[in-house]
Amino acid sequence: MKICMIAYTFYETDNRVMRYAEEMLKCGNHVDVIALKKRGQVFYENIDGVNLFRIQEREIDEKGRLSYLFRILRFLLKSLWFVTKKHLRIHYDLIHVHSVPDFEVFAALIPKLMGAKIILDIHDIVPEFYDSKFNSGPNSIMFKLLVLVEKLSIEFSDHVIVSNHIWAKRLKSRSVSSEKCTTIINYPDNSIFYKHKITKTNDRVVIIYPGTINWHQGLDIAINAFTLIKDKIPNCDFHIYGEGPLKDSLVDLVKRRGLEQRVFINEFLPLKKIASVMSNADIGIIPKRNDSFGGEAFSTKTLEFMSLGVPIIVSRTKIDNYYFDESIVKFFEPENEQDLAESMMLLIKNSEFRETITSNALKFINKNTWDVKKHIYLDLVDLLVGIDKQKHYSI
Repeated sequence: MKICMIAYTFYETDNRVMRYAEEMLKCGNHVDVIALKKRGQVFYENIDGVNLFRIQEREIDEKGRLSYLFRILRFLLKSLWFVTKKHLRIHYDLIHVHSVPDFEVFAALIPKLMGAKIILDIHDIVPEFYDSKFNSGPNSIMFKLLVLVEKLSIEFSDHVIVSNHIWAKRLKSRSVSSEKCTTIINYPDNSIFYKHKITKTNDRVVIIYPGTINWHQGLDIAINAFTLIKDKIPNCDFHIYGEGPLKDSLVDLVKRRGLEQRVFINEFLPLKKIASVMSNADIGIIPKRNDSFGGEAFSTKTLEFMSLGVPIIVSRTKIDNYYFDESIVKFFEPENEQDLAESMMLLIKNSEFRETITSNALKFINKNTWDVKKHIYLDLVDLLVGIDKQKHYSI
């Protein structure tokens, strides 16, 4: 079977896209991925058997609606042209399109007309994402227009994957039927995220956040909370790994707080490297705001920290309260800097509490990994493309 994945993302740092691509490759399929490139990267690279085509360069620095829209529309046109040319040569059986944006699914127009099956994988629901990014409001014309585009994109696809159960319920209420929708959260890859040997050799206590740097991620809240404990725990540092439109403002905040020697903002790292870095941290943190998007966006970093055996502090958002409880994570009240600071102090000072939630989290994650849940995706592909299921399990 010949499969193409299209994603407006950097392949090497996107666990979800990598996991699907590598799983299809393990099943004996030909897999191409069309994605973004960073400055200095080559156009084509074969990564562990996956053919990666980086068709457009991107800096994650969009601060306005037009700059963001221009870049994703440009990617849509370039990917439409590229996948059409490829399809006419090798004829894809399945095109798996990863959203944001959901209308990227129309890049598969020609393959669909020629018989390819189309999966639209909604990592983030676009109307709420846009509202969070640009504060448009759910009653705005743009929000309503994006809901219409969402419906058209879903109608065009053969099946929809949604990244969490809250969003699945939302989409079923406005854009998709239950029989056309499957929920698959972003489970961690066991081959990358597992309990590593600790290689840290100093006595610094490290709090870490890896991921995108957007407003809804609440990193300004985390930095302000860290300011409240920095003098009480002088050997504690806060490390941030990621890129995003608010990175410069976070750098300025660190300077204003006089934290240049305690808070370090680093670039994205490839998955295998960031897994090693995360495993050497003492505490993971997911400080999201509980708004219409951040409060419902599931962070795969939570499960990755659990897999690595790192205790985590999590904002008590709607989505995290849906999946987790106090036995496996330390909750703090969203946007409450004092509560977050106290949670940091608790995990730093109380080793017994750290060990308890870490142990419970490992038990939880053993039932919620990609190896345990991948059959959902494989069965879906079987259903759409009509491939004998035994082929998946005989490779």
